[in-house]
Amino acid sequence: MSIAGLDPSGGAGILADIKTLEQLRCIGFGVATAWTVQTEKSFLNIDWLPLEKIKEQARPLLAQYRVQVIKIGIIENLEILWSLVTWLKEINKEVLIVWDTVLSASTGFSLTNATNKELLKSILRRVFLITPNIREAQWLGSGKDAQQAAQYLSDYCNVLLKGGHTEIHVGVDTLWTGQQAIQFFPSAKTLSPKHGSGCILSSAIAAHLAQGMPLEQSCEKAKAYIETILGSNQNLLAYHHV
Repeated sequence: MSIAGLDPSGGAGILADIKTLEQLRCIGFGVATAWTVQTEKSFLNIDWLPLEKIKEQARPLLAQYRVQVIKIGIIENLEILWSLVTWLKEINKEVLIVWDTVLSASTGFSLTNATNKELLKSILRRVFLITPNIREAQWLGSGKDAQQAAQYLSDYCNVLLKGGHTEIHVGVDTLWTGQQAIQFFPSAKTLSPKHGSGCILSSAIAAHLAQGMPLEQSCEKAKAYIETILGSNQNLLAYHHV
């Protein structure tokens, strides 16, 4: 299940997540947290859905199907995220939650004004994996060096630190599981930046986890998938075909 924003361009959010899940042979359910007005090049507006409307969408699906993995994308604030993950765990304590920690103001919203770090820790304890980029890891880890921040955050949940937003070791992702760090290196393929690449990567991880793969293998295969997508064309919108 993808619980995320609706991006009409299809490049990010629920639509990109479902495309990814289906390419990787999973049935994907979509629950909207927000309606956005955007293209792959511009962001115009966002309307947040209240928590009860998010639950209303998810409730009948969770009642009929035993969902293995839930990927969460944009959320209005940490308070709603806390209530949501707590509710999801009450329904199925075994469900794995992958939180794509989207904090970028460029998409029209920001979680960076949240200061309740204890609430953040409580959320992370209920999450299986987070997938921050360099800047997001630094904010979540209270301004530490990104790798130090990821290591710190891994005391609470698994952390995949994405290396696409750094000038050093570009494209090298690091999976922190407790105090263990596993690196995934980019291929030599010709890649083109894509709108929603973080959504696609986290959804690909979720798909492989749902198929019973261990976390390290899920991250490795997801990286291979996103590189295929990044190489699919020269446009900002990905073409999902593998």
